[in-house]
Amino acid sequence: MNPRLAMLAIALGITACQSDNPYHAVSSPLPPAPPQAAQAVDLSAYPPAPRDYARYRSWRWQDNRGPDGSAWVDPALIAEAVSNGLDQRGLRPARTAATDLYVSADSRLETRVRQVRDDYRDPYYGGGLGYGGYRQGYGGYATVPVVRTYQEQVLVVSIRLFDARTGQPVWSASAEAPGGNDQAARSQALRQAVQQALTAYPPS
Repeated sequence: MNPRLAMLAIALGITACQSDNPYHAVSSPLPPAPPQAAQAVDLSAYPPAPRDYARYRSWRWQDNRGPDGSAWVDPALIAEAVSNGLDQRGLRPARTAATDLYVSADSRLETRVRQVRDDYRDPYYGGGLGYGGYRQGYGGYATVPVVRTYQEQVLVVSIRLFDARTGQPVWSASAEAPGGNDQAARSQALRQAVQQALTAYPPS
């Protein structure tokens, strides 16, 4: 290649590199914030603060009505069982019109289908092992599973707590206990179900 042509090509390349770039970076300014953004805070963008259950000390029945009864349980027994359960957790009945919580409770009988499996050793199921026949050898026994299905009535108790200031539900739970055949057994089942439901209060 001619040395003069090579020098000319290099000079033209350097000149092209030193020329102005025809492309320029241009950015648009950010739009201004809406006027209401400076006056309000979007609380939905933040997680809710943990509820302080320690501030709840008193309670009253919602709408000033106790739990409804039925043909198999007196409403006074339900009210007594719930009141005793709340008392054990530091919640006292409100003595004035002001209260921290409103409480509602109900109970009902439901039917559950249970299954029980029993394993029986059946000497006639399976084969014999050994020598000289069954009498002089060792017998082989098999376990036969037997599944029994039956129905059982259970007492279901539901308890709900509402913040008296906001009216919002703050806690609820349900529990069940086997129902009895007489009033004494049902009263015991009621107390047992209430205690089981309230074991989760206050939530950890």
